[in-house]
Amino acid sequence: MSVAIRQLATASADFEAEFARVLHWSAETDAAIEERVASILADVEKRGDAAVLEYTQRFDSLAARSMAELEITQAELQAALAQITPAQRDALQAAAARVRSYHQRQLDACGRSWSYRDADGTLLGQKVTPLDRVGIYVPGGKAAYPSSVLMNALPAHVAGVAEIIMVVPTPKGERNPLVLAAAAVAGVSRAFTIGGAQAVGALAHGTATIPAVDKITGPGNAYVASAKRRVFGKVGIDMIAGPSEILVLADGTTPPDWVAMDLFSQAEHDELAQSILLCPDADYIAEVKAAIERLLPAMPRREVIRASLEGRGALIHTRSMDEACTISNRIAPEHLEVSSREPARWEPLLRHAGAIFLGAFTSESLGDYCAGPNHVLPTSGTARFSSPLGVYDFQKRSSLIEVSEAGAQVLGPIAAELAYGEGLQAHARAAEMRLKDKR
Repeated sequence: MSVAIRQLATASADFEAEFARVLHWSAETDAAIEERVASILADVEKRGDAAVLEYTQRFDSLAARSMAELEITQAELQAALAQITPAQRDALQAAAARVRSYHQRQLDACGRSWSYRDADGTLLGQKVTPLDRVGIYVPGGKAAYPSSVLMNALPAHVAGVAEIIMVVPTPKGERNPLVLAAAAVAGVSRAFTIGGAQAVGALAHGTATIPAVDKITGPGNAYVASAKRRVFGKVGIDMIAGPSEILVLADGTTPPDWVAMDLFSQAEHDELAQSILLCPDADYIAEVKAAIERLLPAMPRREVIRASLEGRGALIHTRSMDEACTISNRIAPEHLEVSSREPARWEPLLRHAGAIFLGAFTSESLGDYCAGPNHVLPTSGTARFSSPLGVYDFQKRSSLIEVSEAGAQVLGPIAAELAYGEGLQAHARAAEMRLKDKR
């Protein structure tokens, strides 16, 4: 099966222009979607539960007379956990244990309050406290994602969030038992079978049934992304996610079939997903291309994979692995595989990536499900300035300042001088009144 994936070479005169075409992706939301989302959010804010019930029936073909019918009880979550196969249950619990352990270390490293006293006895520090209540959006419809439940709920739980509200669309009332089981394992407090912009609006504004949250995390479609963007400010959000991405830096020592399948692993998400290979070995690139064509016919989602590879994929021949690392930093990919015999040699050169997978045995799919680090990652080049979802996203920090009498004598004149310079006399006088030798 021939696949018309782009093949570029950095030595070519037209590389920059062709490379720009590969990376181009517009994050602009369709105006019609924006208008519809604004209308739904305003309606949910005004009519609450009634609006949520109406939109759930309209968009998910799920008729319910009351919100109670859309809530999944803790008993139902536990029943789902008991009903899935032993292999599925073991896999969920093993993945959850690793994700929880990783985020516990994150908490220990950066999520604790601290303070110190300086020479004059003034106390300075930072108080770290968890958010009270968060909402997690779990995609439904075309596919079900129990891994998203774990990756969003567990760091919130580790951070100390008291209440975790899950929303998940269930078109025509079909509830995925693995998603419900994951919610049981991850400690979700309450769960509702609603989705789309109406679910985001309910979480942001609150209804008679659904409590308003402090932050909303989790991926969704264009309507969900637009809604999250619009409610930001009233509540926090994690990020606005674009299509999934993988970039593989290969030195030619990994079996080409492995790399081809790793490229497939992102391409199968949707037609806009991006899979790119950077390699200094032209013969190896040809072997990966042959593997792509040989393996694709057997993939159940082959048409999606083909559309993704042909639309946004690329096999790029570089002059060296050093140059490949430089290009990688320009891309700032969501997932970055260093498929090399010496991954530790190249890792120090890599500055921008959502997650870095080191070595031939570290497939991106392991990170998606069970390695431990979070799989909610920055996309579309935003890894240049943002980070994976983590414990820190479910905490906030308050500065602590306790100035001693001796400290006021040191700091007062400094503050007063700067305040007078800014023309803020009350600021200056407030500092001076605490001086023993009042001015």
